[in-house]
Amino acid sequence: MSLGSEWAPPGVDSTTASVARVHDALLGGTENFAVDRAIARRLKEAVPEVVNLVWCNRAFIGRVVDFLVREAGIRQIIDLGAGLPTIENTHEVAQFADPNVRVVYVDCDPMVEPHARAILNGNEHALAITEDARDAEAVLRHPRVARLIDFSQPVGLMAIGLLHLFSDKEDPHGLVKRYMAALPPGSYLAASNMLASVSPQAQALEAMLHVTMGTGHFRPRAEIERFFDGLVLEEPGVVHFPEWRPDERLPGPLATWEALLLGGVARKPA
Repeated sequence: MSLGSEWAPPGVDSTTASVARVHDALLGGTENFAVDRAIARRLKEAVPEVVNLVWCNRAFIGRVVDFLVREAGIRQIIDLGAGLPTIENTHEVAQFADPNVRVVYVDCDPMVEPHARAILNGNEHALAITEDARDAEAVLRHPRVARLIDFSQPVGLMAIGLLHLFSDKEDPHGLVKRYMAALPPGSYLAASNMLASVSPQAQALEAMLHVTMGTGHFRPRAEIERFFDGLVLEEPGVVHFPEWRPDERLPGPLATWEALLLGGVARKPA
């Protein structure tokens, strides 16, 4: 479904940029509008490495999902702020390991749900809902979520590439706690946030995100680690994305843009 003609599904404003669609444009996708592509260009002009950064984010998601299914034994996943499906999506990685893993995608962009339906193509173990991840109760009580997810069994909660979109006034730490409080012991949280830094790349990207998208809250390490309070961190802890269970040994020091991403995975104890 190419949007080159600027056709938009009902309820979608093609004149207002969306985080999901800007991300899609940075990945070279076609599910975006001129306004999204314009912002993607501005981000690349300000921080040329931003494309590498979003691909690094995708690779991290893939390794996390593979760990949750193959090693942690998780068989149901809720992916918050999932964005537009691209390649190596959560359900693809999870169901490659076990076809019966159930996956729910959550995003407030109304384009995500119809696009996901086309990608899922009748996949009875995966679905997408249009809901704001800020409203944990609405997400968890959504009737379609309730039909697919068994909340008496452990759940993998994904909040990767999402929390830096929320200001401190929106209390992202409290939001994570509300989600995890509703999930049973043995559930997992996979979360990340952009790392505050004195590097010119970090400051340029944060400033440009605020100018173009009105959001983008880089946080110090201690504030990112707080997302995992009360949980048991999996090795290697809260680290830069390339350092989290890499498929191959790291070739050397991190690139500057790789140092902008910090995340981890943790289990809810009994």
